[in-house]
Amino acid sequence: MSERRKRAERHGRRGEWIAALYLWLTGWRVVGRRVKTRKGEVDIVARRGRTVCFVEVKWRATQAELAMAIDERRLRRVADAAQLIASRYARPGDDQRIDVILIAPWVWPRRIVNAWQPGG
Repeated sequence: MSERRKRAERHGRRGEWIAALYLWLTGWRVVGRRVKTRKGEVDIVARRGRTVCFVEVKWRATQAELAMAIDERRLRRVADAAQLIASRYARPGDDQRIDVILIAPWVWPRRIVNAWQPGG
């Protein structure tokens, strides 16, 4: 693994830790981390009441770079992975959604609630 890739991995893990802390501080319980499927990975699975949230975390070095951190292709991959694992985390009647948490140094995390709508 290249040094650049190792650094990106460290930053990604740190971003996921910050996102998990942010979720906890806002009343969510993290029930899964880095859940891998054949379609991709869900960074964080969180629950609050009757809502299960599949969270994609993006860390960038600057706040300006966050604008380009997430796109439809990445969201589709998360949605496909979430669909495969939903039965593990959601109970009948639970609401499910996909959120994105964008993180940059020295900036409060930005959360995009319900970032993926079925059908694109």
